[in-house]
This record gives sequence, structure tokens and C-alpha cells, in this order.
Amino acid sequence: MTSRGAPRTLQEVVTSGLCTGCGLCASLAGGEAIRMGLNSSGHSRPAFLGALPVATEQRILAACPGATLTGAGRPAGALTTAAWGPVRALHRSWAGDEAVRHRAAAGGTLTALGRFLLETGEVEAVVHVRASTTTPWLTDALVSTDPETVLRGSQSRYGPAAPLVHIEQLLDDGLRFAVIAKPCDISAVRSLARVDPRVDRQVPYMLTIFCGGVHNEKVPLQIIHHHGVPEDEVRVFRYRGNGWPGPTRVETTGGTRHDLTYEQAWHSSGQSWRYDLQFRCKICPDAVGESADLSAPDGWVLRDGKPIYEEAPGTNALLVRTARGADLVRRAVAAGALVLSPLSAAELRQMHPNHLDRRLGAPVQQLALQVTGSRRIALRRYRPLAALRAAGPRLLWQQFAGTLRRIRRRDNVEEPVDPASLPERTGTER
Repeated sequence: MTSRGAPRTLQEVVTSGLCTGCGLCASLAGGEAIRMGLNSSGHSRPAFLGALPVATEQRILAACPGATLTGAGRPAGALTTAAWGPVRALHRSWAGDEAVRHRAAAGGTLTALGRFLLETGEVEAVVHVRASTTTPWLTDALVSTDPETVLRGSQSRYGPAAPLVHIEQLLDDGLRFAVIAKPCDISAVRSLARVDPRVDRQVPYMLTIFCGGVHNEKVPLQIIHHHGVPEDEVRVFRYRGNGWPGPTRVETTGGTRHDLTYEQAWHSSGQSWRYDLQFRCKICPDAVGESADLSAPDGWVLRDGKPIYEEAPGTNALLVRTARGADLVRRAVAAGALVLSPLSAAELRQMHPNHLDRRLGAPVQQLALQVTGSRRIALRRYRPLAALRAAGPRLLWQQFAGTLRRIRRRDNVEEPVDPASLPERTGTER
């Protein structure tokens, strides 16, 4: 079968299962042309409200992380590996403020840095997400302009979200802002900088996590139903936080609380819900966020070389990737906003073995898409030969065969959002 290459339209990004749901297309096209909503599978996707000018669509495709991704390559001053990308420094880290550390899903590193940037006046806003104020199991894009709003938006959100819907407006307003988002979202903003010079002038910092993938709306609803709570009585749905790892909590309007430990929520063989990731996440070449200034995943406690998930004082692993990121960390530590301790590369690998499989298998996943005639992401500067050598034959075959199975099941076939299904709620906050 003849290869079909990268998507040529935004419709093809969606229908080929390559959309991440980030909302950048809606931001760049404007609300009259594209709005974000949930499709029939419960994923964040664009609703196309009218025809797009060719120039607008091409500008969006140049940045869309479902159409093209450009890695960091091998920048000077960093040790670049197939597993982790460029790294200038490696630490454990956590927020210097114990209240921030406790509320956040891990050590509060990203929350502390977002607050620090606003407190020092280095940025006027921080782009991130928070639990929806109207539908607690969903997630809203948020633009914070003060440290306390950053704190209120902390804690993990694993489900569908469109964090980039405000980017164009912030650029038009001339604001200087930081972005705290998933690796694919950071890649989108980096790619936008190649076609919009305002990004480099106005977005000095891009900070990220390690990403295990985005599931659909059905997962939190299944957890809510597991506790026997009617949807209209849910006041809080929190995946993690208020401790580390923190419970997955459903709280009702009447004040009743239902908690699951991290093990019960994510690893229990008896759970009645399934974390069904969107197809795009299963072929992600950059779950570790190499395009960001720094990545701050969980800094799991290790026992006998394996992570354990017992409640403990929160810590992140901190991978500093750019000179700008290194300077930010240095100043935050000096101000007491951030605390560091040593972390080795061996410990990092033990903490996060599962994030590497799709990353190292990305070249053969792309091959599986090619040989089946499926649309695929245009990847640049992701060092495929290094990934192939590091992965080894067994992992490569597993990733190739797994992608073929998903394509045969038509996991990569989706529909855009039906505009008639769009709710009044916009899913955004400013």
C-alpha cells in the first residue's frame, strides 16, 4: 500500500487519529471557524464551523503537533541521549513552600516556578490548566496572572483538555507569558515560533512534565459511577494532589468523599475502569518533553530499584534542558522557591521505564503507519538511529506489531466534533 505521508488538512489530522486535542488550531483560526469540544469518543477535538483560508490552515498545520514535530536535535552544552533527549542538569526538586509542595500532585516544582516567574515580574501570565469549575471531571485552559491563581490550578489533570486555546490572543495582546503544559503542547508552541516571531519575544519559558498519555472523558465518569455518585452531585474530581501521590478523590455537593489510592486508581487488577489512551499518545515520540526548557515528572521513591507509590513528601525529577531553564532553576533556588537534591541517571531510568517504550519505538511506529498507508506525523531532529540502537530488536518488534494491531482495530479512525453538540461551556478560563 502506498504511503500517504503527513496530514494535508486539519480534518485529516483528526480523522487519522493524530490530533492531541491541544486547542492551538482553535486559537489560531478564531472561534468563528473552530471551537473545541468533546467528540463521540470523549476526546478533546476541534469542531469545524466554516471553511478556513488556505494560508490560515497552512500556518496551523506548521505548528499542529498532530501534523509535524521538531525535536531539539543535539544542542551544545547538553548531554543528549536517545532516552531523555538533551539534559544539562539532573536533580530531584520540590517547592520551597510546603503548602505548594503538599497541594501539587508531586513536588510542586512547576507550580513553584510559575509562581516565581509572576512574583519576579518576568512574565505577566502563565498558561496552564485547572479542573473545570462547571464540570469537575473535565479540564479548562487557564491563564493565571497572579501566584495564587497558579496554585489553584495545580494538581494533575489526565483527561481531555485544550490548554493552548488562548495563545493567539495572548500574542495579540503583547503579553509576556510562560507555558506549563504537556510535551506535545510545548512542541506545538515551539513549532509556532518558526512561523510567528512573536513567540520567541513573548514566551520566554516553556515547562513540562513526562506524559503517560491522555484518556477520554469516560474514565473519570467510570470512577464516579464506581462510587455510586450521580454526575450532577459531583463537586470535586481530583486525580492526584493534596499529598504525594495523593488520592483520586470524588467529593459530592453534600460533602461526602470517596478516595482511591494511587495503586487502586492506576494499578489495581480489580479496577472496573480502563485507561484507554487516544491513538496519538500511543505513538508519541516525545513523552519526556525534550523541546521544553525543563521537564519535571514525578520523582518516585525507589525500593529495590523499582518505584513505590506510598504517600511521602512530594518530589519531582528535574531535567534541565536549556541554558534559559538552568538560569531559571538557579535563581528560583537562590530565592528559596525551589529545593534541589541529587538524582542519578540510573535512578531516573528506574523511576520512569514505561515512558521510554513509545519514545524509542517511534521510528518503527511511523513505519507501521507508512506501510499501512496511514497518515503519520512529520518528525524532524528526533535522532531516529539513536532511538533504534537504544531500543533493540525486541522492543522495536513490540512497538511495530502493537501499532499494526491498533490500525487494524481502526483505533486511529476518528470523527471531528459535531458542531451541533457543542455545549455553552467554552472550556476555557482567563
